Amino acid sequence: MYRLVLSAITFVVGAILVVGGLWLAVLGGSWFYLVLGAMLATSGILMARHNPKGVGLYALATLVTLCWALWEVGFNWWALAPRGGLILVIGVLVLLPAFINIPNRSDRAAVASNRSGTSFDINNAALAAVIVLAAAAGIYSMFQDPEDVAGTFDHDRMGAVSSSGDGTPPGQWVAYGRTSMGQRYSPLAQITPKNVGNLQVAWTYKTGQIRGQNDPQETTYEVTPLMVNDTVYICTPFSTVIALDPDTGKEKWRFDPKLKEPPQATTQHMTCRGVAYEEVTPADLPPNVSLAPDVAGAPVQAGADLQQSVDEITTQAAGVPQNVVTGQAQPGAPNPVINRDQPPASVSLTRECMKRLFVPTSDGRLISISAETGKICPGFGGADGTVNLWANMPNVTPGSFYSTSPPVITHDLVIVAGAVNDNVATTSPSGVIRAFNAYTGALVWNFDSKNPDATGPIPNGQTYSNNAPNSWSVASYDPKLGLVYFPMGNESPDQFGAKRGPETERFSSSILALHADTGKVAWVFQTVHHDLWDYDVPAQPSLVDLTVGGQDVPALVAPTKQGEIFVLNRLTGQPILPVQEEPAPQGAVDRDHTSPTQPHSAVSFRPKALTGADMWGVTLIDQLYCRIRFRQLRYDGVFTPPSTEGSIVYPGNFGVFNWGAIAVDPQRDIAFAMPVYLAFTSQLLPRPDNTTRVVTQKGAPVFNENFGAPYAAKMGPFYSFLDLPCQQPPWGYVAGVDLRTGKTVYRHVNGTVRDLSPIPLPFKMGVPGIGGPIVTAGGVAFLSGTMDNYVRGYDLRTGREIWRQRLPAGGQATPSTYHATDGRQYLVVVAGGHGSTGTKAGDSVIAYALPR
Repeated sequence: MYRLVLSAITFVVGAILVVGGLWLAVLGGSWFYLVLGAMLATSGILMARHNPKGVGLYALATLVTLCWALWEVGFNWWALAPRGGLILVIGVLVLLPAFINIPNRSDRAAVASNRSGTSFDINNAALAAVIVLAAAAGIYSMFQDPEDVAGTFDHDRMGAVSSSGDGTPPGQWVAYGRTSMGQRYSPLAQITPKNVGNLQVAWTYKTGQIRGQNDPQETTYEVTPLMVNDTVYICTPFSTVIALDPDTGKEKWRFDPKLKEPPQATTQHMTCRGVAYEEVTPADLPPNVSLAPDVAGAPVQAGADLQQSVDEITTQAAGVPQNVVTGQAQPGAPNPVINRDQPPASVSLTRECMKRLFVPTSDGRLISISAETGKICPGFGGADGTVNLWANMPNVTPGSFYSTSPPVITHDLVIVAGAVNDNVATTSPSGVIRAFNAYTGALVWNFDSKNPDATGPIPNGQTYSNNAPNSWSVASYDPKLGLVYFPMGNESPDQFGAKRGPETERFSSSILALHADTGKVAWVFQTVHHDLWDYDVPAQPSLVDLTVGGQDVPALVAPTKQGEIFVLNRLTGQPILPVQEEPAPQGAVDRDHTSPTQPHSAVSFRPKALTGADMWGVTLIDQLYCRIRFRQLRYDGVFTPPSTEGSIVYPGNFGVFNWGAIAVDPQRDIAFAMPVYLAFTSQLLPRPDNTTRVVTQKGAPVFNENFGAPYAAKMGPFYSFLDLPCQQPPWGYVAGVDLRTGKTVYRHVNGTVRDLSPIPLPFKMGVPGIGGPIVTAGGVAFLSGTMDNYVRGYDLRTGREIWRQRLPAGGQATPSTYHATDGRQYLVVVAGGHGSTGTKAGDSVIAYALPR
């Protein structure tokens, strides 16, 4: 029975490979699977009949597979394993006594007269030899790392003297990227490569707010903690702000904005990447702002202010397709008229409001609160300290617009952009960027990318442009130049651009520099022309002065989803390191077009084009499936346009880099990055009208429906039927770049599949991640964004991992570091999980420090 079952399995595997291999060959792919399948199927039949040639044929098939695998992928363990794993397992089972039936002495005479080939013979010996050979090749490949790029920065470079240089106290982390320059660099040097292994948990805090089943899928902890004036500040996905003691993690206060959670059907994100901190002295106050005496009964008034803020929340919806389909509005219902409140002529600030936090909420508010008490600071936008960001918006759709990232604080302005839902409808809100007076909340200027010259405050009763490209990520600010730098997105839909106007074509998927005081355009640099791939610029640009050619140059370093890192002069927008226009694939869908060229930077992590040999799986069978899909889908390399038959988009819109950005060491001119590689698919499905669901079910969110466009979009990772990536690993790395030359000095596979596989296996395959790194003057980089629930430390000189600790949940956020009153340098990590990546949900804030 054992022989019969194993022979049947061999035959079935062979038959599957024959059918799939023939399909692949017809599509123009490799013939190997067809040949191998025929050999295995024949071997299975012969072995079932006790014909010794069946084992011999299986040995030959195993040898052919080994030779083919080595020829196709070399000694790459993760590429070899699916090609030979199943074959070797069956081969080992064929060599077991239950199959070959080695006789004992009393049975030798019977065996001598038996011509059925059930004993161990030359065929079995050949199979055993091939298995030993294959095992040796596999073991050897386990110790090879063909994807690794080893390198080091020299000791002189690493010995560069650290200096804060910008007036920020070295032990503080005052903004999302530590400062408004967005470098994610700390001048602290207590933690070094020599002692980082001694880091231990100093304190843990739990927010009590965890993603639930009734929350949007992308309810995610993406916050980078601030540490200012001996207080750590965090916000949760539910817009709650919490102040902690930096030495102990004890809660000082909590601000709950009484969020009115928007409808799931039109809410794509629930996150808060951070709050913005502002501190002024009496000498800084303008003439219409005075310092108020302490007022008795302030807590009661604060409660009234909060209720007034809650009453201001917009819940009405316009009668546009996304609201009609989800039952939020009737067809033709007018757009709700939401005017700005009249700002106060003068403001009286209490002492506790001389230090303020500006808090964006997912129900469309921007609230000013005291950094000392967590109470609302009246004046900003009125008595409730609130500005309603839905004011003057077209196509009001609750949940479809709010600021996921902290605003930018200048001398007397709060500048805020916002996220607009991707690929829901052409009738989306505007992606306008607005600047408000930091004291009164008066609108000072607005930048509407479809009406870029009209930066004067829009009158009440009017609305901004429909569906204008937005800036959803974190902006940077250079106070010396007076310029704010915005990473720009696109208008919906991402995948079809025939109806885009000239201003959209100018500003979408670009880096935009605006004069902070007026909102006027200083310059714009487009990173993708006529973007059809959701390659919006996802990350905060890092501002750094580089030494290039012996001269100091004011630079801007901008990572992108397609893997380019553009290094520009931040005064002019011109490339410092070369950027070339390269030919791009053509052939968009009817009525659309593609750009003939796309920009390619000298600093690039753009992946090599995929081939059939790059397809992957657990076994030959699911790998074959992926090779068939690879041939079925359109793929012409990077920038393959979306199509009705389906296209491979690689890199996918998950991005080589995303909102976590990169970390830049301004003293050593080194960038530390976490490039990620995942292919996606994109298929355009014709829409019959403007309200019929095409890619979603009734009651589900309406993402990718593209109401109002000719096509809906069916998008997702390029996965096999086992829900595993079709491209072979590694999928994630860490890398170090010399920003003076643009050279990638090292690149190392990063992360394990411990939390991605059914069994917690610590295999280092290189896993995706989201969230960014930080670097320190001590020569250590930290990162917690990988999908295996670890926080890691790396030697900045070599990029090698030198420390790691488990996290209780996904750490898809960017850490920060600070110096506490006990004299220790702390690393603080938020582990709350990430909805769209499926990492474990949690609510932990964890601080690490060296032992006392």
